Amino acid sequence: MIKNEPAYQKAVEKLKQDQEFIASEKKRFEEMGLNSEQIKMAIQPLFSFHEQLKAEVEYYEKIKRGSFNPIYKFTDIGKTLIAYRIYLGMTQAEVANKLGVSESQVSRDERHEYYGATTEKIETVMESMGMKATIHIEIDGKVGA
Repeated sequence: MIKNEPAYQKAVEKLKQDQEFIASEKKRFEEMGLNSEQIKMAIQPLFSFHEQLKAEVEYYEKIKRGSFNPIYKFTDIGKTLIAYRIYLGMTQAEVANKLGVSESQVSRDERHEYYGATTEKIETVMESMGMKATIHIEIDGKVGA
């Protein structure tokens, strides 16, 4: 997951380089006399990595615009906290300052997408960014009381 603007810029540049490299590899394989199926198989790993990075870039651009997906699993909360931090334009250092912890602690938490964090910690991080949570529980497609 892309977590800051420099990483985003680097990823965008990498996408451009990857496109050029994939095109040059395709041309090289054609010159070697490989048929289209063989070429497709040869560049598939390159294409897969390219598509994965492209999806990460698109996700970063989406959250920068303030477009967020609903959280359907509690394990998605960490990724959403990172997304909101990015949307708000806050750095890890700013979050750390508000929490009274080191920047390296916030970096570690984000690297693991807050996996294993207590509900209290999640709540504190949310408060540091001015966030509130509303929980909507459904049972078999029906809203629970």
